[in-house]
Amino acid sequence: MSLFEQQLREETPRSLKALRDAENGCRRCDLYKFATQAVPGEGPKNAPLMLIGEQPGNDEDLDGHPFVGPAGRVLDKALQEAGIDRKQVYVTNAVKHFKHEMRGKRRLHKRPDPGEIEACRWWQRIERELVKPKLMVALGATAARSVFERVITINKVRGEILPLPNGGSALVTIHPSYLLRLQEERDKRAEYTRFVADLSVARDYAQTYL
Repeated sequence: MSLFEQQLREETPRSLKALRDAENGCRRCDLYKFATQAVPGEGPKNAPLMLIGEQPGNDEDLDGHPFVGPAGRVLDKALQEAGIDRKQVYVTNAVKHFKHEMRGKRRLHKRPDPGEIEACRWWQRIERELVKPKLMVALGATAARSVFERVITINKVRGEILPLPNGGSALVTIHPSYLLRLQEERDKRAEYTRFVADLSVARDYAQTYL
């Protein structure tokens, strides 16, 4: 039995509600000191797809729910166009607390470092144990690193169904916030179309379960 499997038996929350409560008490890294609250994943148990983003943004930190800000609205639109009902998928983040720096009165996003990603992988693996998704969908480089436990170059594997080192399968695509940063409207349209296509691959893979 691996150390993780032993810890699962001894310490792990046994329901998604218990998991949410436990995440709000997380002290595995220092990000909790600067965030309003943890932002747990949401969705049904046994959801066929688990979508994993990077970390909560400012809106998510204040609201307590994942993907409710501008990037969340892009994701909702793309899911709808890909024929995926968000209520039937589990949506979460690789890191559960908002990492940021102050710029005047604004809180600006900072990318989680490898240690923070590693510390929070504990929660992601428990989510997988509870939900047992047919497919993990990693949205962006941080999510891909968390899921695959190594650095992933998105453009090399984007849109492919890949085996995970600890079992199961995953698909890597961009984070919807990337689309918000693009300046040229033509680039936005092209990348958004590719994003919907990637989500459609995930839908087709899990079609029997949706």
